[in-house]
Amino acid sequence: MESIFHEKQEGSLCAQHCLNNLLQGEYFSPVELSSIAHQLDEEERMRMAEGGVTSEDYRTFLQQPSGNMDDSGFFSIQVISNALKVWGLELILFNSPEYQRLRIDPINERSFICNYKEHWFTVRKLGKQWFNLNSLLTGPELISDTYLALFLAQLQQEGYSIFVVKGDLPDCEADQLLQMIRVQQMHRPKLIGEELAQLKEQRVQKTDLEHVLEVNDGTGMLDEDEEELQRALALSRQEIDMEDEEADLRRAIQLSMQGTSRNRCQDIPQTSGSHPTSEELRKRREAYFENHNSEVYEGKF
Repeated sequence: MESIFHEKQEGSLCAQHCLNNLLQGEYFSPVELSSIAHQLDEEERMRMAEGGVTSEDYRTFLQQPSGNMDDSGFFSIQVISNALKVWGLELILFNSPEYQRLRIDPINERSFICNYKEHWFTVRKLGKQWFNLNSLLTGPELISDTYLALFLAQLQQEGYSIFVVKGDLPDCEADQLLQMIRVQQMHRPKLIGEELAQLKEQRVQKTDLEHVLEVNDGTGMLDEDEEELQRALALSRQEIDMEDEEADLRRAIQLSMQGTSRNRCQDIPQTSGSHPTSEELRKRREAYFENHNSEVYEGKF
C-alpha cells in the first residue's frame, strides 16, 4: 500500500489532510484553505452589510471570530465544499432524506468525507477496495465491502456527519495500480497516539534495562539507599581493620615484653627461697641497668 497517498495528522490541519488524502496528492496547503476561508468571511460580511452597516446585527457580526477557520488550523465544511468545487466535486449529506430516497448502496459510491467534533477524514475506494484514510492512523486501513456499510453506520451512531463526494475524482497512481491487484492487510494500523504511547513505553523499558545492566556491571549509579549501605559497610570494614591492627599491636608488645623479661631473667642468678634478700635485690637492679645500658649502646650503631 506504499502507492497510497496518506497524510498523517499535523497540528489541527485535519481538513487539509482530509482533502489531500481524498484527492491523493498535495493539492491544498493551509495558505490556500485560509484564502478560501477569508473569501467566505468577506461574502458573509457583505451580506450582513446589506441590512445596514450601522445595525446591531452587523456590529455583532464584526466582533465575532471567523466561523470558517481558526488559529489552530480548523476549517469549516463550507471551506472544504468550496475547495472541492475547484475540482468539480460536490458534497451531499449521507443521511439526508433526499439522498436516502435514492437507496444507493455505499459500495457503489467512490468516497465519503466524515466529520466529528472538528475532525475530518476521508474514506475512499481505490481500485476495487475501500480504505479508511484517517490522518490519525499510522497508515491506510483496509475496509472490506461487507464491512463498509456497518462501518458507516457505526460512525453515524457515534455522532459523525457523513458526506458523499459526488463527481469524478482526479486520476491517481494508487487507483490505477489497485485496479489490477488486490491487497491484503495482516495488521490494522494503529492510531498515532497509540504508536507514540507504545514507543514511549519501549523507551522507558529500555532505560530501566540499561540501568539494571549498568548497576550489575558496576558502572551504574547507585541510588541513595544503596549509597548509604555502601558507606556503612565501608566504615564497618575500617573499624574491623583498626581493631585488628590494635589487637596485633597489643600482641606484639606483649610478646616483646615477654621476650625481654625472659632474657633478663636468664642473666640474673636465682636463689632459693621465696623472698630475696636486700643484697639480692641490689644485684638484680645492677644487672638490669647494665643490660639496659648495653642494649642502648648497641642500638646506636
